Amino acid sequence: MSTPRSTATRTRLLDAAERLFAEHGFAATSLRTVTDAAEANVAAVNYHFGSKEGLLRAVVERAMAAVNGERRRLLDELRTRAGPPGAADLVRAFVTTGAHVGDPGAGGADLRRFLGRVVCEPDPAIRRLFGAEVAPVEGEYLAALTAALPHLTPAEVAYRYRAMVGLLALHQSGTLADFHPGPPPADPTGQDDVERLTTLLTAAFEAPAAGG
Repeated sequence: MSTPRSTATRTRLLDAAERLFAEHGFAATSLRTVTDAAEANVAAVNYHFGSKEGLLRAVVERAMAAVNGERRRLLDELRTRAGPPGAADLVRAFVTTGAHVGDPGAGGADLRRFLGRVVCEPDPAIRRLFGAEVAPVEGEYLAALTAALPHLTPAEVAYRYRAMVGLLALHQSGTLADFHPGPPPADPTGQDDVERLTTLLTAAFEAPAAGG
């Protein structure tokens, strides 16, 4: 049975791992670095998580719990309306939940960076670990988008879906904001980047089939 001290140690390890994996990536972060930051020891990692990979899995599970829950709630809400949900509503529900995860609070930036880094990790085993955590809910979004876009083949929708996940991950990690030559351009409109991303991805899904 967990004690308050044991629970506190587990939480410190999760918090430290989330922040350090977000800053440096999973492969580049040693277990010793995590335990030092959490004021714990390797034995505590083995006790609570079994291994470094188990720690990563627990961080992903904690990070995605709120996102998966909110995405499912929004999808259920869309399904209660007259007619099947359209691509624009599906994209907005998917993107905004990922883009705003962790808001408000300073810890939200670490959480979003962590999720963005995990999606872009070069190790396919890590991407599979993340994919297993999000598959149930994201599979429903993919199915709903396929139904909403009958002018596209399922393979075409799946490709655009993967592109959406990738762009959202770049936004979460902060990398997308740096993809331009020179200094950041002035934005007199004050338009939110999440709104821009949502508009862009909606247009991408609704575009004609490739080669059509």
